[in-house]
Amino acid sequence: MRTNPDGAEVVATRREAERCERPALLVIDAITDYLDSRRLGHGPVAWQRIGDGQSNITYKLARGTDAFVLRRGPRPPHPPSTHDMVREATIQQVLGAEGVAVPQILDVCDDESVLGVPFYLMDWIDGVVVTDTAPGELDSPAERRRTSSCLVHALADIHAVPVTSGKVADLGRPAGYLERQVRRFSDLWDRQATRPLPAIEETADWLDANRPATQAASVVHGDFRLGNVMLGRSAPARILSVLDWELATLGDPLADLGYLTATYSDPGGPRTPLHLSPVTAESGYRRSQDLVAEYADLTGFDVSGLAWYQTLALWKAAIFCEAIYSRWLDGERPDDRTFGPSLEAGVPALVEAAQAFSRRF
Repeated sequence: MRTNPDGAEVVATRREAERCERPALLVIDAITDYLDSRRLGHGPVAWQRIGDGQSNITYKLARGTDAFVLRRGPRPPHPPSTHDMVREATIQQVLGAEGVAVPQILDVCDDESVLGVPFYLMDWIDGVVVTDTAPGELDSPAERRRTSSCLVHALADIHAVPVTSGKVADLGRPAGYLERQVRRFSDLWDRQATRPLPAIEETADWLDANRPATQAASVVHGDFRLGNVMLGRSAPARILSVLDWELATLGDPLADLGYLTATYSDPGGPRTPLHLSPVTAESGYRRSQDLVAEYADLTGFDVSGLAWYQTLALWKAAIFCEAIYSRWLDGERPDDRTFGPSLEAGVPALVEAAQAFSRRF
């Protein structure tokens, strides 16, 4: 990967980066100089890509005994209002001050001369992200159940943050959130679609015609799922940090619950490209309907209309995945041999699953 001169992901020097046909994602001498300027660690930089990286890209950087995490967007160009790393870092700084479990932000760089796009640096957290399997100490029936419950409690805690004053109030405009979501993603479909899918427009019309009244305003994570939380490695199961805040704003909290449950793997349930933590289909993990009931107990919200939000979640996911598929078709994801190609059938499957939820409303 590193030695490919035409489209290397990571290169050693700025001079090598200048020879790349496509921009490198990480330039070691440039980031070393930047870390030095911020007095973050000493010595040579070792790197490791972490996470699935379907949207933004995350690296662990090690310098001796120090470790940091660098998060950046994909290669430009980016659709409007996407991959805003400065905003994502700001959200975590604001929510961290409110007691939300988020990584500590160490530095934010909006100087595109360093890596070609803005990025930020945060503390390395020694935990585990559970997707396909759980580590041994978290793999007993009791810990599987506790993991599920921790997930719901973390979401309820996020939704309990006051949003009407202070810096949190500046994170978004909750009024009209649901209407804006449908409009924004419809526009994104118009820009990114690679093929006609009439079900996208049909579902957008259904969402507009059946839009529920919002019960309360809250912080909305936008991509809340098991694969976006960092768990401690040892029992009892506990969440160390909630990750990936790019889509966060202020809006309707049930949008997060709809997304969590629409993408949660139940035994024998449907599978789409957004079922990214299949481990929860195993025995011991709580079922999605149990998550809904516990969330309702914790928050007091009426969840009887959740199917609308589940429809919204998978419809949005289809459009977002079409954007990834478009980049893959354009050669912007040359090392992606699985996820990108799977979206030829995966995007229609997501729309079909969205419409199945709409029929439950």
